Amino acid sequence: MSNPRTLFAIAFAWMLTPIAAGGQASPPAAYRPGLGDLMTTTVQPRHLKVGLAGQEQNWPYVRYELHELEESLERVARQWPKWREVDIAGLVVGSTKEPMAAVDEAAKAGDNTRFTEAYGRLTAACNACHQSANVAMIVIQAPKGSPFTNQDFRPPRR
Repeated sequence: MSNPRTLFAIAFAWMLTPIAAGGQASPPAAYRPGLGDLMTTTVQPRHLKVGLAGQEQNWPYVRYELHELEESLERVARQWPKWREVDIAGLVVGSTKEPMAAVDEAAKAGDNTRFTEAYGRLTAACNACHQSANVAMIVIQAPKGSPFTNQDFRPPRR
């Protein structure tokens, strides 16, 4: 039995046994990230980067990250239109549309005062949404520092 061909044939036949017996495993369920996972990994970092870029008055980057934030919120609404009887899709769109537009307008104008005010309204909208979803213990604020130590948020030098 030490013949390599014999050993290979036995191993191959053993691997095919479930197939021959009709034993097919059902495919795994599609991965669906939890609402908290999406908020922590896609929404919160985008909100933070909008704030950091605004603090540095890097307006093109503010607008870029704002668009990414909008896409992240759209993914949240698609994946979790309802959560514990809460209309997440409606809350997200209803609470963030106006302040996000105001942040965008301030960035287009390069107006730091308007940006700070609009970003504050966006942050307040996040917290109002958390209160409506009965997770008021999750409090978002303007960034006080950057966890992205490998990224410079200042506008590029020309």
